[in-house]
Amino acid sequence: MSLQITSLNSGSNGNCYYIGNGQEAVLIDAGISCRETERRMSRLGLTMDKVKAVFISHEHTDHIKGVTVLAKKYRLPVYITSHTLTHGRLTLSNVLSFTAYQPIQIGSLSVTAFPKQHDAIEPHSFIITDQQISIGVFTDIGVPCEHVIRHFQQCHAAFLEANYDEQMLDKGRYPYFLKNRIRGGKGHLSNRQALEIFTTHRPPFMTHLLLSHLSQDNNDPTLVQSLFDEHANGIRIVVASRHAETPVFEIMN
Repeated sequence: MSLQITSLNSGSNGNCYYIGNGQEAVLIDAGISCRETERRMSRLGLTMDKVKAVFISHEHTDHIKGVTVLAKKYRLPVYITSHTLTHGRLTLSNVLSFTAYQPIQIGSLSVTAFPKQHDAIEPHSFIITDQQISIGVFTDIGVPCEHVIRHFQQCHAAFLEANYDEQMLDKGRYPYFLKNRIRGGKGHLSNRQALEIFTTHRPPFMTHLLLSHLSQDNNDPTLVQSLFDEHANGIRIVVASRHAETPVFEIMN
């Protein structure tokens, strides 16, 4: 038994993550266009026929801008909280809600949401499990709180935010208020914070870490890759791109 995972896009220009088995799959967020989602999945040999649902983490544009067209075209249910739906101003025909810590079954996939610290109305992260293989999606996180740590410790693979390098942010062109928004506890995780989660809380069975939601202005993929490779201990480290899909990775128990 295995799960297939890929980042179709990761960054402030759009986020979309695929997790599936041989029969069904889910998308976590739909922040790129329907056409681009289809194009990237096709290049990977994946099809929308297997996608049975979309789960939305929060209402920011880079997580929802493709969901309306995608859901309508493929008649997909969209799992989203009522407050996120309202604040995202989305018009969807097949809306289902979710509640933190209450698993939702999509075929044999079990999707569980849990709250996170981010400057959105009702933000959640997700862990997806099938046959005791667990995949976590941990992005747009202000602080490495107990919810994140506890779920990270369960993961065979994870999408983990490494948004900014602290020195690059501090010396960069962003205005002071925006810098404070990013690092103020309800923005994003720094490379240092993400590395501490990884080195301190990774389980012995973790095989893949996909570093996600890198800032275009305040981070450097080469720097991040090198930083985490030093501490990989055999775990495959992949920096998810804001410009292209990653390969499909087979995650096994």
